[in-house]
Amino acid sequence: MTEPVTATALEAARRHFMEGLAYLAASRFAEAEARFQDSLRLAPGRISTLINLAAVRLELGRPDAALEAVSQVLAIEPDNVEAWFHRGNAEAMGPRPADALRSFERAGALAPGSAPPWFRHGQVLQGLGRDAQALPSYERAVAADPAYAPAWTNLGTLLRERGRVDEAAHAFRQAREQGADAELHGYYLAAVGAGTAPAAAPALYVETLFDDYAESFAGHVVDVLDYRAHDILARAVAEAAPGRRFARALDLGCGTGLCGGLLRSRVQHLSGVDLSGRMLAQAEATGAYDVLARQDVVEFLRAAPTDFDLVTAADVFIYIGDLSAVFAAVRRVLAVDGLFAFSVERATPEATSFQLLPSLRYAHGEAHLRELARAHGFAVSRVERGAVRHDQGRPIEGLFMLLAPTAP
Repeated sequence: MTEPVTATALEAARRHFMEGLAYLAASRFAEAEARFQDSLRLAPGRISTLINLAAVRLELGRPDAALEAVSQVLAIEPDNVEAWFHRGNAEAMGPRPADALRSFERAGALAPGSAPPWFRHGQVLQGLGRDAQALPSYERAVAADPAYAPAWTNLGTLLRERGRVDEAAHAFRQAREQGADAELHGYYLAAVGAGTAPAAAPALYVETLFDDYAESFAGHVVDVLDYRAHDILARAVAEAAPGRRFARALDLGCGTGLCGGLLRSRVQHLSGVDLSGRMLAQAEATGAYDVLARQDVVEFLRAAPTDFDLVTAADVFIYIGDLSAVFAAVRRVLAVDGLFAFSVERATPEATSFQLLPSLRYAHGEAHLRELARAHGFAVSRVERGAVRHDQGRPIEGLFMLLAPTAP
């Protein structure tokens, strides 16, 4: 028989619980876990303490331990919504993420006015590669709570990817109205033709995209998307300057170092710059670069020394629409006998400058790039046309351009 909890023990348990909540709010998860465990030793089986213990263990990346806590809750309260929700999150982190679907469905049924269970249901389906099935999950999430912005964003993204641009625009507007990032959703809206394209993708979008993509980037783009921009650009440089060894090269938007690895044997000193810290970590591991910097490319160029004799940008300008500032900054740092080599996605014939495509990538017109080059003191020394990658089995046409400074 369990001994009754004394008033003194109950007060101490409450104190530990409140301290745990404070640590949880401060993202000090290990200390929060310790306090919740202290509280449970004094007052076993407290539902609120077990729920928060599960939440902390999820933050610590320990799904099995979180499942242990929620199992205790469900043994006492089989219809506890938070327990089912945490159970789903724990299962989603485990070896059988599909198990989470039933837990989120149970949480959604128990809390019909709650969006997060169906939102997470959709995320798990997407993680399993079942995007078409995720669409109704997000629709159920926004139906449950129309004020839940993340579900509108994910719904809009899936609709955009399916070419349902009017519905996507509605979803992105709803997300923005419910407090989602206005700059980011303005970018999304422009991509589906419901707004003016900004000069560049939001920096936070690019940084987050590639931080999340860093570990699988090289294998995915080369093996799955048949990405070849780095190969084509490096070959173009080699053919334009046969036998030349560059003194100082700069790889803009270097990513994981695909282009840098091909350039290394032709340069004495190689610098790389990128917004994504995780991509830079991958680039550093290649050993190809002498210097790496985490910075916006234009900001870097504006502060850089003025003696680079090779500047490359492979598949970087798909996130920059207006290239005027880039061209001006490259012209400032490029040596008189230098080369500026870059790739872009090719805009449709009717484009007069650049386009923001539904893919969330920018495309540029050749005539516009030639005019930009002339206006910023460059001569076009080489242009190649070809596929930069494949998307859903379809080649994405690009331009590969080499520019050289003109005489002042």
